Amino acid sequence: MQNETFQTFFENSLNPVDIIENIEVFFRTTINPENTVFFFDEIQECERAITALKFFAESKSHYNIICAGSLLGIKIKRMKSAFPVGKVQIEYMYPVDFEEFLAAVGEKRLSNKIRKSFVSNNPLVTVLHEKAMSLYKTFLFLGGMPAVVREYIEKGNKITDNIFAVKDDIITGYTADMAKYSDNINSIKILKVYHSIKEQLAQEQTKFRYKLVEEKGNKQKYETAIEWLLQAGLLLHCSLITSPIRPLKPDENNKNFKLYLSDVGLLVHLAGVTQFDIFQNKDFKYIGALTENFVAQTLTALKHNLYYWTSGNEAEVDFLLSEEKGIIPCEVKSAENVQAKSLNVYKSKYQPEYAIRISGKNFGFENNIKSVPLYAVHCFE
Repeated sequence: MQNETFQTFFENSLNPVDIIENIEVFFRTTINPENTVFFFDEIQECERAITALKFFAESKSHYNIICAGSLLGIKIKRMKSAFPVGKVQIEYMYPVDFEEFLAAVGEKRLSNKIRKSFVSNNPLVTVLHEKAMSLYKTFLFLGGMPAVVREYIEKGNKITDNIFAVKDDIITGYTADMAKYSDNINSIKILKVYHSIKEQLAQEQTKFRYKLVEEKGNKQKYETAIEWLLQAGLLLHCSLITSPIRPLKPDENNKNFKLYLSDVGLLVHLAGVTQFDIFQNKDFKYIGALTENFVAQTLTALKHNLYYWTSGNEAEVDFLLSEEKGIIPCEVKSAENVQAKSLNVYKSKYQPEYAIRISGKNFGFENNIKSVPLYAVHCFE
């Protein structure tokens, strides 16, 4: 829909017959709607095309229509005409997850082994565990943006300097969209919040702090900018829960929350982290932030709402998962250091069915804690 010529197909009439007829004339072709899939890309550029979906859905003829667009969450909330509620099925696209990455690089067999071990809690043989951890580290650096993954694969599964250029282009595009679609919201504030996430997650306590955006920053000044970024899908929101009882949503603490970037590879880029930092066999200052962000984006793609729990300064559990067996605490570690102080505090207070520890350690189940390697987070469906 970036081409203004195509937008004029919807200019004079929203009648599907008229629109299809105009397309036929323009492209000098005959279209049988029953056997044709119409793909409207960048549909956010043409509000009338969004409105027209209602009439396509209500038509006696059957139309197969797929639409795609960036920042649709922002556009929909700012439409002057009514959005065709109930006439379209909305699906959100997320960055590539680690399992999809494995498939893309030809490691489907390894992916299947990971799934089996997740269910059985039996560890992978050491050589496969080490291979999976190495691939995980590669993914942690790359992230899941399709253009970045494609660049990696096209270069023979190698990290090249052009990876940095691709990430730069993505962030530059985001910055341009912040100015283009922010309307009355100050795009500078949006940009400040976005770039502050690398500092927010570098803190020992990763709760969002307005003072890290700006010295005199506060909720009133930056709340709208945060909401814009959340609607745009560029940030992920993790709410504090003080009483882990289902349903969790009514207990959300709106004053305390964490924010993550939608893609860990972009966080790597903004923080200036190199592949050498990630692949060294020891912790470095920022590895905890990257690991937590990776888990957050994976859980989000699996349709989990993000919640965390704290008990003052005594303990903090990174994520809470709502399952049939109740609320399951989930602690994230960046390496094989698996001391479970916070989990033990939580278990003592609430006696969950079991607990989860995500780390660099192999699969296992001990002391009522399910050990899940970082490369298997995608199994929490």
